[in-house]
Amino acid sequence: MTANATRIDGDTLVLGDGVRVRFVRTLRLPESGTHRLPPGLGTFPLRRVEDYPDTVPEQWRAKGGVMLPVYLREAMWLSFAGSPEPTALQIGVGKVCAVSGEKWTGKLSRRPQNYVVLPRQPWLDGINSGKGTVRQFVAVPLGMGATVEGQVTGEETVGGLQLQAFPLNPKLRAAWREEQRRLAEERARRRAASPRPSYGGYGGPPPMPMAAPAGPPPAGAAMGIGAGGTMRQEVYQDERASRDWSDTPEARVFVHLVTPPEWRRITGEEPPPSPADRAAYTRAGLPWYDYDDPDGTDLAPSDALADVKPVGEWLGDDLDPWTPPAPWQVKPLGPPPPPPGAPVADGDW
Repeated sequence: MTANATRIDGDTLVLGDGVRVRFVRTLRLPESGTHRLPPGLGTFPLRRVEDYPDTVPEQWRAKGGVMLPVYLREAMWLSFAGSPEPTALQIGVGKVCAVSGEKWTGKLSRRPQNYVVLPRQPWLDGINSGKGTVRQFVAVPLGMGATVEGQVTGEETVGGLQLQAFPLNPKLRAAWREEQRRLAEERARRRAASPRPSYGGYGGPPPMPMAAPAGPPPAGAAMGIGAGGTMRQEVYQDERASRDWSDTPEARVFVHLVTPPEWRRITGEEPPPSPADRAAYTRAGLPWYDYDDPDGTDLAPSDALADVKPVGEWLGDDLDPWTPPAPWQVKPLGPPPPPPGAPVADGDW
């Protein structure tokens, strides 16, 4: 285990100097059809595992990291807004790469690419399982075979999410930072008197009134990531040379998924309300999103991830009502402009 430069800043996970990750609550998509980008409905709260040594499971203490509360079949996406420094970010779901479908190695690979490139990739909503599309991250209990981990590896022993950040190599990183310093000085000289409007991003409006829970798994059950509905989203190909990246990660973290009853038991806090009523959201005329980066090149889909079955195969039909958004509700988005907390302990995983 190496030194870890991971910390929590509010509900943002900060890895090293260049990566800021928020875990965003969202509307769960139907498992049939291809859909637009669902909205953000607020962030999941984050807590350090090491702050609850007497109440977290022993194996969690060994892995370290952070935890967040999530309901059965709740969907999420990962936002990388505020991550301007070039970074290769690996994302694992039960230590299966969400980009390549390969088992977690902890090393960067280009054939197939097993990471996303920041800041080019503004967010990731799911596993890379189709051409120009992803399958939504959806929380499910371990032990049923419904997780991506279980379907790809044949075992469900890890669960959660894993993140690992590789910066540019030292020479390129120093050159990039010097160029950013020069550009910042130039912008400061040219800045107009009136403030520039801020980028709203893929955040969505305030949360809608919440629907009744779908029924969480039993307290204490471990949670992992399954595949939900399909949406239009590209996972961008790395345009840098492999040698541009550092050989060693700057930071990594294990993200434990906690059922609401376990969150209450471990932290003594109330979990967030259950997920929003998606039909009511759309009927209210609130926005969905479409994103286009014409300069980016989409990665080929992973064969292993393309074969992953949706969680409904195990949990039954999705009974929540669905109302598709009208064309005028879909808001186009473009690439965003570039934009202290307590350290998080790492462990053996």
